[in-house]
Formats: sequence, C-alpha cells, structure tokens
Amino acid sequence: MAGHAIAHFKNDEGHRSIEVGVKEFMCVGASAPFDHPHIFIDMGDDDEAVCSYCSTLYRYNPALHGEETKPAGCAYRVDAA
Repeated sequence: MAGHAIAHFKNDEGHRSIEVGVKEFMCVGASAPFDHPHIFIDMGDDDEAVCSYCSTLYRYNPALHGEETKPAGCAYRVDAA
C-alpha cells in the first residue's frame, strides 16, 4: 500500500470557495461533530471541483503546498487520542 497521506480540508467558516495546493483530497465539511461523510475528491485535469455534500468550491492553486489553503485555516487535522 502507498505510504502517503491524503490532505483533508474543512469549511467551518462557510467560505464559498477554498484554494488548495493539491488536486486529490478529502472534504469533511465542517469540524466534528458537524462534519459530513468524508469524501474523496479528485480534480483530474480540472482546476476546480465542488463537494457534493456541502457545495464548497475547491480551486487548485499551484502556489500552495500540502495543506496550505486560501483562506488560511481550512486544513482538517484529527488530534490523536
């Protein structure tokens, strides 16, 4: 199995769009317990995609890296127990 992590993004503030630096990621909606099913989004050759649950528009921005987002703070991280 591949040993890389997939970035997860959230939209707690209700932004209409979020710029991300990856084309394959998971959308969780909002932080738990207000999240929706965590879905995998693959933009493929496109530069934007809409989450089918929360309707957040994700736009690819090659200037961003890893879990960086515009606006800032949309990376989703789970604290270990």
